[in-house]
Amino acid sequence: MYWNAVYYPNWRIYRDQPPVSLNFDVISHVFYAFAWVKPDGTVYLSDEWADAQIKVPGSGDIPETEGCLNSFAQIKKTYNKLRVILSVGGGGKGSEPFAAVARKRETRETFARTAAALVQQFGIDGIDIDWEHPSDSQQGKDYIKLLAELRNYMPAPRYTLSSALPAGEWALQHINLSHAAQYLDMVNLMAYDFSGPWVSKCGHQAQLYTPQIPHSAEAAISCHSAVSYMLKQGVPPNKIILGVPAYGRSFTGTRGVGHSFSGQAGEEGTFEYRDLPRPGAEEVVDEHVGAAYCVGGDGGFVTYDTPQTVQMKARYVRQQGLGGLFYWTGTGDASAHTEKDRSLVYNGFLGLHPQ
Repeated sequence: MYWNAVYYPNWRIYRDQPPVSLNFDVISHVFYAFAWVKPDGTVYLSDEWADAQIKVPGSGDIPETEGCLNSFAQIKKTYNKLRVILSVGGGGKGSEPFAAVARKRETRETFARTAAALVQQFGIDGIDIDWEHPSDSQQGKDYIKLLAELRNYMPAPRYTLSSALPAGEWALQHINLSHAAQYLDMVNLMAYDFSGPWVSKCGHQAQLYTPQIPHSAEAAISCHSAVSYMLKQGVPPNKIILGVPAYGRSFTGTRGVGHSFSGQAGEEGTFEYRDLPRPGAEEVVDEHVGAAYCVGGDGGFVTYDTPQTVQMKARYVRQQGLGGLFYWTGTGDASAHTEKDRSLVYNGFLGLHPQ
């Protein structure tokens, strides 16, 4: 049984994408993003209106309710194998308090107790730690102590404990990964953002394999290199969940991979997968490295995953005995209800469970 998991950001309710917009026939886990943490360790809802109060539409057997977390609790009654996990942290502001909170026993205890209380309050299944990311060996040790404290409050197998971790060894080296994996059911490997406006030359952002001759140090990182590193560090393969971006990164004024670029298009340099390929652009799949992109149109060169590359990644998951795939985000995907041919989540499910 392979997991096919999605992140659901709470702000998508404001873009007319309620929880019922996802296709739960092909989703095993939802990571609900994000709860945040106070300096005293208290875990709290980042948007109480979206999470617990706004009117959320239902569909079919699933009733209308108040707040997205309550909506997911209702959805679980219909899809009783679905696991809903509250993700704490996220990029930028969401992760800032972690280092100080994880350092002290009292604040770790407050974190675990208040996180468990939210899980109980909404009738969901566990906690995902998205601390981006422990930046030295002391923080790496504190991170593991935080996981241990969470396990005290949320024992396995009743509760799922997961953590999103970056693919770069520069970040992972601070964590004793085999020790962390003892507390975790799922290690969500963020196997994307290998390339973006911070690199000097345009590259693939989520390539499955490292090219034979990478054009730079960043271009040498791949899903396979990150998975290999985790396995070497003693993470059990069936706990590694390979991340897939449901968005593309844009480079304008470039001749493509390995070439310089002058800027980027889209929202902060990104386009949601559902809006790709760009109008008038040509979509190309590089089967050697397991990456796709489109060229032309208003985005220039946009690097992203397609149903074909996701099927390649699903095959890789099966070959390596990994735990499955996850998508940041389920809401950036083409609709798994109406556009199955284009949906990454749907095609990932088919690839993980071939007929």
